[in-house]
Amino acid sequence: MVEAARSSPRPRREERVDQARGEFAQVRDTMVVEAFGSRMQVELLDRRRWRTRIEPANAIFEYLEIWHNRRRRHSALGWVSPIEFENNSKIVVV
Repeated sequence: MVEAARSSPRPRREERVDQARGEFAQVRDTMVVEAFGSRMQVELLDRRRWRTRIEPANAIFEYLEIWHNRRRRHSALGWVSPIEFENNSKIVVV
């Protein structure tokens, strides 16, 4: 009786499908992060010698906050940068 209480019931088919989809999404997300990290390594970190550990940390921050987040094109914005999207958007006051 104790053994039966410990074992969990087998997941339903729908739960197994969701689990499989979640595992695929995690793999895909990991691939995107690795590709981004690789690109940042080539475009930013490998281009110069760093004297201290603070210098590349500051460079990464600037790369992310100044270039990547503000200037890169976003599919959700019609493949324009956030700055271009804001400049092209009309503000409607009701």
